[in-house]
Amino acid sequence: MRQSIYFNVFEHKGGFYTKNLVKGPQFGERIISIGGEEYRYWDPYRSKLAASMKKGLKNFPFREGSRILYLGASFGNTVSFISDICRSGKIFAVELSYRPFSSLIELSKKRVNVYPIFDDASYPERYAHFIEGVDIMYQDIAQKNQVDIFLRNIQFYKPSMAFLALKTRAIDTVSDPEDIMKGERRRIGNVLETIRLDPYSIDHYMLVVKP
Repeated sequence: MRQSIYFNVFEHKGGFYTKNLVKGPQFGERIISIGGEEYRYWDPYRSKLAASMKKGLKNFPFREGSRILYLGASFGNTVSFISDICRSGKIFAVELSYRPFSSLIELSKKRVNVYPIFDDASYPERYAHFIEGVDIMYQDIAQKNQVDIFLRNIQFYKPSMAFLALKTRAIDTVSDPEDIMKGERRRIGNVLETIRLDPYSIDHYMLVVKP
């Protein structure tokens, strides 16, 4: 197990791992114990951030005390790995579906740096009173208006850097995914990196944005 090029992320036999903040697996992931520490395997097929790293992500602003606004947190798989990385930080995890949100609630009982918010990410002003500043924004919402949601939250919270996991097929089921991505990228502007996530997530891109 050795430190990777990414802060608080480790490498072992070609895979990425994080040092577990809470003992035991969170989502059935593989655990390796070394010197009394647990390391969790970060599966790129289950996390678009991990997939981006496997595809050579250059910008990785996450630090020990980073404050992250995570839109579309789902059941909290990627949230849990960011929790391992930003150990003294805060992850404000916004989710609107009840069943995934219940999982986030359970996750937050073990991980004190996870703050679940049950709300619609389309309305950033509605959950502003829960949030104490945003360093990094991360969005993974498979809706037709995902870029509108992304831009609205960037304008409201003004993060230093933002990540958009773009699902092209949620926008247009017919056009070429690359053409869809290029059109949305022009709308966003200031895109530092564009990473196609195949084969880990088909027809998905990660856009890294400097607002």
